[in-house]
Amino acid sequence: MTSTFRGGAIAVGLLAALVLSACGGTGSTGSSSGGLEKTTIKVGALPIPDPAPLYIASAKGFFKEEGLTVEPVIIQGGAAALPQIKSGALDISQTNYVSTFLAASKGEKVKVIGDLYQATPNSFNIMVTKDSPIQTVADLKGKTILVNTFRNIGTLTIEATLKVAGLTAADVKFVEKPFPDMAAALTGGQADAGWMPEPFITATQSGAGFRKIADTMSGETENMAIAAWMATDDWAKKNPKTLAAFQRAMAKAQALAAKDRKEVEAVLPTYTKIDAKTASVITLGSYPTTMNESRLQRVADLMLAYKYIENPLNVKDLLVGSTG
Repeated sequence: MTSTFRGGAIAVGLLAALVLSACGGTGSTGSSSGGLEKTTIKVGALPIPDPAPLYIASAKGFFKEEGLTVEPVIIQGGAAALPQIKSGALDISQTNYVSTFLAASKGEKVKVIGDLYQATPNSFNIMVTKDSPIQTVADLKGKTILVNTFRNIGTLTIEATLKVAGLTAADVKFVEKPFPDMAAALTGGQADAGWMPEPFITATQSGAGFRKIADTMSGETENMAIAAWMATDDWAKKNPKTLAAFQRAMAKAQALAAKDRKEVEAVLPTYTKIDAKTASVITLGSYPTTMNESRLQRVADLMLAYKYIENPLNVKDLLVGSTG
């Protein structure tokens, strides 16, 4: 289920402008296709490996079998997607657990409807340019670190990494920057380091000689639960058959991604500008096939320890679907 591969000479420019096609149109409602409340849904996703099962499900016809048409929509991060699912612009969205649990702690009525992606070693690293004077995590004191969104999985795992070096979040400055723009920003001197997932780790190392300062998924964040599918509580209640159909299709795709890396490699070039060669060498996280309550609770407990939330959060209350 976990695969780590690295290598190849991949130009950073090839991946700097990853694009996920966003289709227009509105969701239709009706009683056809097994009585689904909606037969067309818009699903938010990032142009990175995490949501590969979404595209596997589409390519294999799993959504079609359920009477569903799924329209992917590009998003910047889970926190940014929350207003879109609240407004109805998105029906379901990829999210990260930290953003979702933080929203729930503030009273937002959201539900986790499926697990998606889990960290493996070197799948989320702090990177610097090849000529950076920064050599260790301790050298990040007083420096600027790029993250895709504030107070999300990135900042939390960076804080855990800083702690090992005797630093806190107060010792650095976080600046938001979309993943595809981080390499140029660092090369241009706009920041000192960047928190990057794949394929940007491999691209910047091979194409521009960037260096890893730290693997943020180690120690207390090892095998961290990263990404999930999210919907509002109201949407889940109003569209139970549509939700169940989506979950069934995704379960099949998730199982394929979990057991065969080649299935992920095959779809990556279809929704990003990652070519087949790049797809074959990047480090992938793993694709869980059930929502494990204890593993997800670990994220909430870590958030409490780092004061992302003020009170304990029982994640079981937020899960809709198969748990194990």
